[in-house]
Amino acid sequence: MRSLRRSRDVERPGRRGNDDDRQPGEGPPAVEVPVQRIGDAPDRVPVCLEGNLRMITLRPRGGVPALEAELADGTGSLIVVWLGRRHITGVHAGRSMRVQGRIGQHGGVRTMFNPRYELLP
Repeated sequence: MRSLRRSRDVERPGRRGNDDDRQPGEGPPAVEVPVQRIGDAPDRVPVCLEGNLRMITLRPRGGVPALEAELADGTGSLIVVWLGRRHITGVHAGRSMRVQGRIGQHGGVRTMFNPRYELLP
């Protein structure tokens, strides 16, 4: 049993040292993406957008609750959807926020599902 413990403690080749700094269950570090205007943001690639929430709607999708919000910045708008959420503290109409994810077309409407988000003052 003692040798098994020792072999687990030995650093494995090919492992990066910074992986050990992450907490259990924590995903890979976020990639820094520059903020773009919504009207100029391309579809299907990682983007970071800032804008104001115009409206918030709770609309089930496939039997799962989904919180939908329209994010606009003056150059365009898109729908942001958080699947499985009925409410997110601080997310309300008029609030400024930054979102990061990929934009896709859903029913002809530009939509971003389950983005990383940051509430702005």
